[in-house]
This record gives sequence, C-alpha cells and structure tokens, in this order.
Amino acid sequence: MSAYPPPPDVIEGRVAWIFGDDFDIDLVVGVSNIKSYDPDHLRSVCMHAYDPGFVDRVRQGDIIVGGRNFGYGHPHYPPMVALRNAGIAAIVAESFSPGFWRGETFNGMPLITVPGVSTAVATGESVTLDWRSATLRTDDGTELVGSPPNPRTVAVIEAGGSYELLIAEHQLAQQSLAQQSLVQQSLVQQGQPT
Repeated sequence: MSAYPPPPDVIEGRVAWIFGDDFDIDLVVGVSNIKSYDPDHLRSVCMHAYDPGFVDRVRQGDIIVGGRNFGYGHPHYPPMVALRNAGIAAIVAESFSPGFWRGETFNGMPLITVPGVSTAVATGESVTLDWRSATLRTDDGTELVGSPPNPRTVAVIEAGGSYELLIAEHQLAQQSLAQQSLVQQSLVQQGQPT
C-alpha cells in the first residue's frame, strides 16, 4: 500500500542527481540500511555515500535521472522510501530493470523511459516532466520525448499505487452491483420481468 499521494500531471523540479547505467538502487541508502523501514532513518542516510548534503538540497518535485537498466539488483523498497521522503517525484531513465519497474510502478511512482536523457540534462537543471506523454523539457527549451506509460500504468500512478487502484475499482464494482440490485427490485415490485 502506497503512503504517497498521486503525482501532479506535470512535475516541475530540478534534476537532483544523475546515475549511470546499471545502478543498484540499494546503494541509495547503503546495504547496511536495506532492512530498515524507519522513514526518518532512511531519509537521513539517503544518498549519503554520494553526497552527504543531498537531503538538505533536494526539494519536493525534483527528479532522479538514470542511464540504462536503472534499479538493477534486488528491488528493495527502502531506497525508494528514502528518495520519496526526500522529495523525489519521479525517475526518468534510459531504461529500467524489470523488477524495479514493477515494484515502484506498483507503488505509484512515475518511472519514465526517455532515451538519451542521462547525457542531455545536468544535475541541478530545472525541468518540467509531463509523465503521461513522457515529455521532459528543460529551461533552455530542449525537449526529450520517451515512451509514454500504457493506460493501465497511468491508472495505477493516478490512483497512487496498485493497491489504491484495486480498492477504487472494487468500490465502483460494489456500487454498480448495488444499483443493478435496486433496479431489479424496482422491476419486480412493478411486476415486470427482470
């Protein structure tokens, strides 16, 4: 179950960090912290091995950029808890490790594939990401377009995660069944066949 609200349609922020190819997501918090689920602790160790001041500089709405096969390794949740609690709103990479992509999409994080992104932007650069159309724009007018998420993935992200989407779909189905039942009861009371 995701504890994070769905992202805005357009995310405006900065490139908080750029990772190369085959980045192991566990390194965001360090292997020694991979079994921690304390969000405050995870935020305090977030990116510490790369940049001890990272959590002080990152702002709500910033994004992470990656090369090919971002999220390589075991798709553990603590690193993404740390990044989300630091303010990261999306990850844009040239490609994603399948296990990481499934796990974080399940949690409602926009993971957008944009070829060439890791060499087209700079750390600290202001960007605008329309995650539905997979379009990233920089302040200098550069526009990069990637692979838009499929309709089901969009629905998962809009809902804030798979769990939230399943609950919403279940509630709609229950409402529909209740309405059908009322219609049938009304027809029976009127003596009409159902």
